Amino acid sequence: MNSPYDVLIIGGGPAGASTATILAEHGHRVLVIEREKFPRYHVGESLIPFTFGPLERLGMIPKMKKSHFMKKYSVSFVQPDGRRSQPFYFYTRYDKETVAQTWQVLRSEFDEMLLNNARERGAEVREETTVTRLLKNDSGHVIGVEVKNKDGSLESLYSSMVIDASGKEAFASNREGWRVGDPYLNKIAVWTYYKGSKRAKDLDEGATTIAFIPERGWFWHIPQHNDMVSVGVVAEGKYLTRDGVRDPKAMFEREISENKWIAEHLSAGECTGEYWLTSEYSRHSRYCASPGLLLVGDAFAFLDPVFSSGVMLALKSGVLAADAVHEALKANDLSPERFSGYSDQIREGVENMRKLVYAFYDPNFSFKDVVMKYPEAGAEITDCLSGDLNKDYTTLWNRIREFADLPDELPYGVPLAA
Repeated sequence: MNSPYDVLIIGGGPAGASTATILAEHGHRVLVIEREKFPRYHVGESLIPFTFGPLERLGMIPKMKKSHFMKKYSVSFVQPDGRRSQPFYFYTRYDKETVAQTWQVLRSEFDEMLLNNARERGAEVREETTVTRLLKNDSGHVIGVEVKNKDGSLESLYSSMVIDASGKEAFASNREGWRVGDPYLNKIAVWTYYKGSKRAKDLDEGATTIAFIPERGWFWHIPQHNDMVSVGVVAEGKYLTRDGVRDPKAMFEREISENKWIAEHLSAGECTGEYWLTSEYSRHSRYCASPGLLLVGDAFAFLDPVFSSGVMLALKSGVLAADAVHEALKANDLSPERFSGYSDQIREGVENMRKLVYAFYDPNFSFKDVVMKYPEAGAEITDCLSGDLNKDYTTLWNRIREFADLPDELPYGVPLAA
């Protein structure tokens, strides 16, 4: 059809913005359709080291270095009795000029920076516009979307390719019946924000802390700029809702006492007052693509956030998807099979991180035990935790299986042929 757009992108978060940026740089006519008005709230503030590569490709590193975001050099783990591990410093493994330091971000600001960056590269963005349905031709190929504009009017938009970057909403996956849960990773998270909470100094001020509670639950404690801290608790629903508790604030405040380190650090701060709750963290899409449609970011797959992999996978999938779509448009061949390589890379990364998440929740597992028996495994664990996910970890998984049950890979994410 005669359309002003080559590609329509559903969602302006990190996955959508990164896809739009690269496609616009390739010279394609791109429209990002975003339901909200940016800046808008979003949880998920901690970036892992290998976010550096996609951010560099997007031209964002100079902007990040000039930002007021808290610098993150390490991660540490705390036992329920308050015993804290030595920080795992990224610079002991990586080049200080690249992935040895990352950031703790305020997602409302960070996501707006990414979306504005896409605009600067030539992408068009429509905010406060809601996609209501996929438009298909008689053969079932996706040829566009119907949107509801801010004034309530409906409009049909057409393009050669539609990319779903709708995040947790998983717009296309839900409507096509592709969304599937993870066999085990079904947690509940409750979180809030504190001002004036205790924090370390100097190099450790921006460190992410994972603090354990019973039943393989855990707190995150993520320092941010302006003396704010993002803090949340994740565990099985039956644990957090025990004794009939359903109020998010009551759940959160009860769990504070389950970890001495968390209780001590929050005692000096003041809660900002709002508590958030979400469930069913881990989910997958049975397919990554169908004729005229491609999924990126959380709309494709999302894992339990214990290792903060979400933003990295969103940015990486956006960059990879954009390059794949560019090549497909050049070849005038948008068949789903062309995106097998993209799918393979993303699913490999998801499955590698997924194994580590499963191990984390296994009551018989600890990183210390693995490294004590296999000291050389420490480097590979660090790589995986840092987001270096597209490599062969067969030896590492064989070693970890001595301490924990690891899942089989899920048969999801392949393109759906015409």
